[in-house]
Order: sequence, then C-alpha cells, then structure tokens
Amino acid sequence: MFSLRELLAYDEITIQCHDYPDADALASAYAVYTYMIENGKKAQIIYSGNAVISKPNLLKMLVLLEIPAIYDKDISDTQVLVMVDCQHGQSNVARINASKIYQIDHHEDTENGCDGIVRSALGSCSTLIWDLLHEVGFRIENYPSLATALYYGLFTDTSSFEEIYHPLDKDMRDQLIYDVSILNTLRFNNLTIDELNIAGLALTRYKTSIDSKFAVFHADECDQNILGFISDLAMQVENVDVCIVYNTLPNGYKLSIRSCTREVMANELARFLASGGGHKQKAGGFIPLDRIGSDTIDKFIWERMVEYYGSFDSVYADNHSLDISSMPMYIKKSLPVGYMPSTDVFAEGSYMLIRTLEGDFEVVASEDIYLMIGIQGEVYPIKADEFKKTYTLSNVTLNREYAYFPTVKNKVTGEIHKLDEYAKFCIPSGKTLIRAVPLTGNCKVFTHWTPDGYMFGESGDYIVVRADNTSDVYIIKQEIFKETYDAYEPLA
Repeated sequence: MFSLRELLAYDEITIQCHDYPDADALASAYAVYTYMIENGKKAQIIYSGNAVISKPNLLKMLVLLEIPAIYDKDISDTQVLVMVDCQHGQSNVARINASKIYQIDHHEDTENGCDGIVRSALGSCSTLIWDLLHEVGFRIENYPSLATALYYGLFTDTSSFEEIYHPLDKDMRDQLIYDVSILNTLRFNNLTIDELNIAGLALTRYKTSIDSKFAVFHADECDQNILGFISDLAMQVENVDVCIVYNTLPNGYKLSIRSCTREVMANELARFLASGGGHKQKAGGFIPLDRIGSDTIDKFIWERMVEYYGSFDSVYADNHSLDISSMPMYIKKSLPVGYMPSTDVFAEGSYMLIRTLEGDFEVVASEDIYLMIGIQGEVYPIKADEFKKTYTLSNVTLNREYAYFPTVKNKVTGEIHKLDEYAKFCIPSGKTLIRAVPLTGNCKVFTHWTPDGYMFGESGDYIVVRADNTSDVYIIKQEIFKETYDAYEPLA
C-alpha cells in the first residue's frame, strides 16, 4: 500500500495537476506540497493547458490560501513526478517524462503501471490525501489554510456535499477545522455571467415524462457545481419529482440527479444510470463515452429512465401481499456478531449518527436500543428485549476486517467514536426464525425503520419476513444471507 513516506526518499519533487485544475486538484497538490516542505524537502506545483486559471473562485483560492501553483505551457522533463487528481497518459493532463512517477487519484483506475494509489470510490482526491496524511501522523490542524483547501476541494467535487456518499468523505467533512470566512468568499464567487447564461439555456432544453414525473435537462460544458445549481432550480417545477441534468465532458457525461419522492432515491438512481452515488435526495454520476455505444446521450438517458421505472417491484411492510406460507423457513447461524447497548456510547437521549460503508442513519440513544454489527460491517438497531431473546453473550473474538469500521457521532456535541471501541460479541441463540426467498428481479422494500426511503434488493438477494411478525419485511444481500442463515429443519 502506498504511503506518503515513500516521497521522503527524494529531496525534490514536481507535483502536477491536470490541465485547467479545479479546487480539488489544487487542494490535493497543496497537501502534498505542504507535507514535503514540513519534512525539509523541496517541491513545486505546476499545471499546463492552453490558458491560466481564470475562474474567480480559483483565483481567490490561490491568493487567500497561498497555494504556489505555477502555470507552465511547455513543461520540461523532471526526475520525480507526483500527479494528483489525474493519471499519467490521460487526455486532460500534459505529458511529462520522469524517472519516477507517482499518481494519487480518485477517478477510475487506468492501470497504467505507475506507482501510487487510486481509490475511485471517494468523492474527492482531497479526501484520499487527507487519509494518507493521517496515516503518516501529519497534524493538519497546524495548517488552517491547508484544512480549508481540502474542505473546499471536497465541497466543490461533490456539488456542495450533495453528492457525497463514501464514509471517508463524510469523515473529512466533519473533522476538518476550516476558515469559515474564506470558505464563504470562495463559495459566493463561484458563478460567472457565462455560467449564469449556461444555466438559463439548460432550463429551456428539456424533456419530461408526465406519467413518471421525471425530467431530463441538457447543459453546455460547465463546472459540476453549475449542474447542481441547475438541478436545484429544475426541482422547483410543478409535477417534476425527479430530474437529471447532464453535460458533456471529453471522456463522457456528467450527471446531477435530484429526487423529492420517497419512491426514488437519487443515489440509487445514480448507480442505475451511471457510476455514481450521493444522498437520497441529491446525487451525481458519470457515464463513459463507450457506455452509450451508438446512441445519443439523450436517447440513452431517456431509455434508461423508462427502463428504471419498470425495473423493480415495490413492497410496503404495512400492506403487502407476499405469499408467506410458500416461503421457506431459515434459522440464523451461530456466528459471532458485534453488539453494544446504545447508551454505552452516548448518554440516554443523545442523537447519534451512525456511519457505515452502506450509508448513514440516525438513532436516539436509549436503554431499550442496542446496536448490532454484522459480518460485513453493516449496522442495525435492535430492541433490547428482542436482542435478549435471540442472542447469547460470548467471549469469542470477532476476527474480521472491514473496508470501513462503522463510526458513531453525537449530533449535538460533535464527538465521534469508532464502534470497535465498544463492541462486544454475541452469538444467535437459535431462536431467530425467518421466512425468505431469493428475488427474481429488483425490489424496493419500504420498512418500518426507513420511513423516508427503502431497502433495495437485486436479483439473488433475499426478501425476508420475520416468522413472528409478518409486517417486519426487509432485504438481506445474498452474500450475507448465505453466510448467516441455514435452512430450518423443525424437530420431528
């Protein structure tokens, strides 16, 4: 695994942003630059392209945060090159030959053989470098300008945090201490007259579905924040519950998605249309050029939207017509799982935000509520009496690694803890019986604990009904189901 410590083997490096760098690229470069300077090394930040930075927010960012980025149209070769927010050989970055090349990026991995790290699930390159800085013990709080730059980098690359979905992105957003006055200056100098004209024109180029209440808007080339601005305006239109705004990039199409209806989560729609994610109401994504084939982008999006609305069944926990008697019975395996009383973490009545790789959810700490940690790091609340009926305490060590260990935040005080600080272990007592059947297509289940959304299951996942409560309906992913449940064979 790449570490920033590797860069300290060199006395001097060149840090390259992609051509026409955005806030995320500048912040990422500034972070690597600051790390090298703190460790007594030399570094320079460069970018190329056909023109110097001209957007008002970026010009102010360079000045207010003192980022020493240099424009160089005719870049010469160098010894050690560190590319941030881009990868070697891509069309959006000038080619530099170097004896050693590293790349730190959050876009799709081009697998070009260069050293470094690419984590495409993250919302910004700033987040990736923030995590790398933490790994080497770098104290970002000692550098308020850098903290502000990283915060703004994530802010801009996720459309003002509206398309943020990875827990590390959320962690950085919540933990950085930034300069509010500088951030506000940058935020409110983000729109040029030309971009205002782009927004106005986009709102005149649309197609709507009266039956499904969605609309698609086409914007000219613009910053992705402008797409979010257009989306927010479009959602004010009567009888538009879902909207997609897109524009064309050199290698594909950027989407901004909004939803104001419970039946369509914007982040789930983003995953259906493109590689993307975000929140239930606001999300975004990207469609590569080769994905649409010979279709036009308008035809591709429209046909995919029509396909989407016909691609799933809906099941409402309080009013469903599932044939429960035909569903096989299963019993939970005796696998150790994590648990903790919610009041072990924060005091009774505390408003807690639980952060997992699957997303965030909120719960109020109570002696009646326990938190469970499943085999893949999934977290779900359970009533204390139900826990005591279905689990027995165990001294078994839960020897599992998770891609992201869940955290909990006190929404009032801001205090954050990892749940592994409190996790104890238990084993199902053999009293948890369910009825379940694999899905043959996509399904949305509107459960008791998701009043503003749904659980989404794909073909092969299991729709589950508790044997002792037929209105308790939910989805279990197939890989989790197969690890955690056995067919139930009642005693003769």
